Amino acid sequence: MLEIYAGEQLVRRFIKVDKLSTAYGTSDNNRRPYRFGYGYLDDNLNMVKDAGERKVYFEFSDYSTSYFFFENPR
Repeated sequence: MLEIYAGEQLVRRFIKVDKLSTAYGTSDNNRRPYRFGYGYLDDNLNMVKDAGERKVYFEFSDYSTSYFFFENPR
């Protein structure tokens, strides 16, 4: 499970997450400043994969300015 918070409030949860991976450049093989993986977006935050909750791609930054990118499951 991967949880995303805005301050103290839980705003996104991904469940049944496949392994998290470090991105590497194709031509230079240098490490990129983000991690990525796949998991189910838990829309209602109940920690259960419900009907209609789909597996999505996501990535998050190593930079001090936080960002979290994920695919729209609809």
